[in-house]
Amino acid sequence: MSELTHNLMDGTELAATASVSPEAPTFAELGARKETVDALSAAGITRAFAIQEYALPIALRGVDLIGQAPTGTGKTLGFGVPLLERVFAPAEGGDGTPQALVVVPTRELGIQVAKDLHAAGSTRGVRVLPIYGGVAYEPQIEALRTGVEILVGTPGRLLDLAKQKQLQLDRVRALVLDEADRMLDLGFLDDVEKILAMLPEERQTMLFSATMPDPIVALSRRFLRRPMTIHAGHTAETGPSPQTQQLAYRTHSLNKIEIVARILQAKGRGLTMIFTRTKRAADRVAADLDFRGFAVAAVHGDLGQGARERALRAFRTGKIDTLVATDVAARGIDVSGVTHVLNYDCPEDQDTYTHRIGRTGRAGASGVAVTFVDWDDMPRWRIIDKTLGLEMPEPPETYHTSPHLYAELDISPEVTGTLPTGARTRAGLSAEVEEDLGGRSRRGDGRGPRRGTGRDRRRGRGGDTGSGASATSEQGDGGDTAERTPRRRRRRRGGEVVTAGEPAASTGETGEGTTADSPVDAAAPKPRRRRRRRSGGSDTSAAAKPTDTGAAVKTADTGAAVQPTAD
Repeated sequence: MSELTHNLMDGTELAATASVSPEAPTFAELGARKETVDALSAAGITRAFAIQEYALPIALRGVDLIGQAPTGTGKTLGFGVPLLERVFAPAEGGDGTPQALVVVPTRELGIQVAKDLHAAGSTRGVRVLPIYGGVAYEPQIEALRTGVEILVGTPGRLLDLAKQKQLQLDRVRALVLDEADRMLDLGFLDDVEKILAMLPEERQTMLFSATMPDPIVALSRRFLRRPMTIHAGHTAETGPSPQTQQLAYRTHSLNKIEIVARILQAKGRGLTMIFTRTKRAADRVAADLDFRGFAVAAVHGDLGQGARERALRAFRTGKIDTLVATDVAARGIDVSGVTHVLNYDCPEDQDTYTHRIGRTGRAGASGVAVTFVDWDDMPRWRIIDKTLGLEMPEPPETYHTSPHLYAELDISPEVTGTLPTGARTRAGLSAEVEEDLGGRSRRGDGRGPRRGTGRDRRRGRGGDTGSGASATSEQGDGGDTAERTPRRRRRRRGGEVVTAGEPAASTGETGEGTTADSPVDAAAPKPRRRRRRRSGGSDTSAAAKPTDTGAAVKTADTGAAVQPTAD
């Protein structure tokens, strides 16, 4: 196993996170091979969920399949077990060329699917490699050269590696399109079609989607051969899991954080996910909750892959118990123990609502989903309520002092908006080390402003503008420590230099420099002619001969009276 794959799979084990009906068939009864059954049994998984019960008998025969099921119903093993049946491990004759491909819309979903498949095929030594963007190419290329049986990747990075001739897809025998509707929402449908064109025509194709919009139906008709369609469990049309308690409150935007602080202190609360509409809102909510003493982190698209994986690791291991995320991270975060989901901002539509609250109540577990609806969101919420049949068209107006909030969510009336010091038992995000994955840095990388740019550079050019300016004046462009000597300004009057401290003498006393015939110093430059305007409107010069009227004229610069001289 490559170092990249080992690091991704280290410390993560496939485990049963929810109860299953005792009447459900076992994986052995559904036709899974003994090695796969043993690996699942070691993780405590013996019986199948509904989507697995319906999908396995069809997929194991090699038939193309369309599975309509929401997230959290166990469909990863529904297509994972058939994939493991169709690939050859290194000990069985596999040469390291990818034999199966799983295309996913997000990095988090890709990592989770790869972990589950790796655990299920561990007894045979099947190599599974996640491929996604935001990290360096070199470790992934090295892992591909080492050899891999199953690839799990996002469309963008798969295409990049294929264009670089580093990825060979002509031997893929099975293809899975997971969360196809989400790929449509993110604009990946064209990339998916390019990937499908690289694959051999003789293959098995399985498509899984929570909803079936028209473009997905057209895609299935074009690339699938006589597929069989199965529906398992609740769908986006029938609503979320019935095990999830759904509540909606009409709240004011300035009071939401106070209500969230109370909900996070509800009795029996486990891990909690909070969904916001924008990245800025996610950062703001995480910062506010951190200030109030809660162990929280944010996950959104502006974070680098190292920072996102750091937050998810801290969330899975319990170092933090609250994760603030955007809709991009709504799918692919498969974490056991999520008891509460909070829609900080009202979802855009019923599909977004279903995918958000699908983080809780997964695989038969119970959960609580709370949605905040602002007054401006009421028309949108009524459509969601009517489509899903929630029967909550008019959410009650709720504040952090409302008694029904404490009663419905089992919150003690004595809690405040700040977590008590004695209850701050989580290690926090700082206890998790961020790995350097070699990817491109994004917002929040901690870099400061560049030196010598902006306001500091402009202020440093002159003199006395504070510490930044003084430091610049001391160093200078050449590193000199001496201060710059101010430039001496020379004043001239009548062609002569007037030194500092010399009293301003009137031209009447000196008798020089007032007429054009007056002798001047030969070394002095020619005086500048100054134009003055008389009251009559005609122009005259400072060096012109005196007026005939004998009136005194003031000079332009000193204001001293100039007396006419006698011829």
